[in-house]
Amino acid sequence: MQEFINFYFIPGLVLGCIYALGAVGLSMLYGILRFAHFAHGDLMTFSGYVVLVMVTGLGFSAYSALPVAIAATILLAFAIDRLFYRPLRNQSSAVLLISGFGIALMVRAVILFIWGPDTAVYQKGIQMPIVWEGWRIQERHVWIVLITCLLAVALHLFLSRTRTGKAMRAMSDNADLARVSGIPADRVILWTWAIGAGLAAVAGVLLALDTQLSPLMGWNVLLGVFAAAILGGIGKPYGAFFGGLVLGLAEELASAPIFWGQALVTPDYKVGVAFFLMVLMLIFRPTGLFRGQVL
Repeated sequence: MQEFINFYFIPGLVLGCIYALGAVGLSMLYGILRFAHFAHGDLMTFSGYVVLVMVTGLGFSAYSALPVAIAATILLAFAIDRLFYRPLRNQSSAVLLISGFGIALMVRAVILFIWGPDTAVYQKGIQMPIVWEGWRIQERHVWIVLITCLLAVALHLFLSRTRTGKAMRAMSDNADLARVSGIPADRVILWTWAIGAGLAAVAGVLLALDTQLSPLMGWNVLLGVFAAAILGGIGKPYGAFFGGLVLGLAEELASAPIFWGQALVTPDYKVGVAFFLMVLMLIFRPTGLFRGQVL
């Protein structure tokens, strides 16, 4: 049991936390703006490299540099919306979808031009785990789970207690009715970008902490983030959070030897679990577990 928890359950929970943060932002963007933001993964990557600059150039720790990465990623998201998405706001979702692919390629190209194609880490050397009575956990895993829980509580309070949060929920449920009711759509859209980009920034930094930083880091987890959002229900932040946790645990447990002493899939193919669950959900329950919007 200890080996199962140490080497499969805890990594699955950590991966689920990263998926959850990315999926919540993606789900909120789709719920209000009605398009799939395929550059979301590259915003995660961008935030990771902002922290790299703070760590290697200014001597900050990755955690203390996190607010700077959030601010920089939000500013980038505002610029992307102002330059590219706002002029296309009234176009079809297919136009916005293709634009998202183009923006993702541009952001990735800028990252490659500035930082190059090599991988990087925030802290070199072997990081020893915390060991107690046979239980083993990495310190960074504790921080990842704690940060995710704090952000989940903060988001819940924002959406349920503030006027802006309630306006965002109204826009997600029925955008036309919300506009007729006098809700300032442009301000809600800016808040949506800020929250979505901020959560993507945190997810990117935590992912880089848990693995390593590379220009394709965010793109490589984008399928899992989309699958988590679809699993929970597009446009439902709580559903996306739950979907991320379920998906992260499912990927790791699928590679654990718990099926008559054998793993369901090898570790190299566990990312296929996300694709499999996403296809099943789109076929049998396209609104997701929390009855969100249909893609």
